[in-house]
Parts: sequence; C-alpha cells; structure tokens
Amino acid sequence: MKKTYIAGNKYDNSKAAKQIAEAIEEYKGPQFDRIKARNRLYKGQPWTTEGNRGKEEVTGLTMRDIRDCLFLACYDSRPPGIPITESVEALPFEDMSIEAIAQNLNCLIERYMGIFPNIKRTRFATASKGDS
Repeated sequence: MKKTYIAGNKYDNSKAAKQIAEAIEEYKGPQFDRIKARNRLYKGQPWTTEGNRGKEEVTGLTMRDIRDCLFLACYDSRPPGIPITESVEALPFEDMSIEAIAQNLNCLIERYMGIFPNIKRTRFATASKGDS
C-alpha cells in the first residue's frame, strides 16, 4: 500500500489525506452555493462553526442584538492601528478579513447568549503536560 505524507510528517497519513481531499472536493465550486444549503452537514472540527459549535441555536437575542454584534465584530476586526470610527461604514473593509468578522460575530453572539466560550472540554484541553 502506498503511504501518503503531509507536510513532512513521517507517519502514514493516508486516512487524513483522504479526509482532506474529500473536504477540498466538497468545498469546490462557488462558496455561495454551499452557504445557501442550510441542510448541509456539520462536518468541520468540533470547535468551529462548521462543526458541533455551529449547531448551537441562537436564543434570547433580539434582531438589534444581532445587528450590534455584527457592528462590534466589524470594529473588532479592523486592522491594527485603525481607530474606532463614528460609523461602521467608515472602516477600511478592503483591508479587513471577512473570515475574521464572521469569527468575531460568532463569539460576540455567544457572549450575548452567555455561553462563550462555547467549546466542550476535550482530552486535548484537559491533558496534563507530558501526556500523549
């Protein structure tokens, strides 16, 4: 059996390589079409919005709360050294990452819901130094 190696890893990563190839294949094509598919599976890493963390339903917030979270996420995502402006529209969006805005938005919504950080403890998070 041919072994597959990823980024200099000396171990057989054929299963990981297959999973990565499948994930890349799944996300080929327009991102818009994927985002529109609300019934898509939560197949991402558990601590991401594409994984278990993304399954959390938003509760206890008003539409204004969500709007406020979006604007605060934009301010939190501004490049270093850029001051807070009087209007969110004055931010330099061309120099900002939409992924950073989305991540900050998710965290702010979780804070408003009182569940931040919404990450279950794992054996990785609880492993003591020297454990493998």
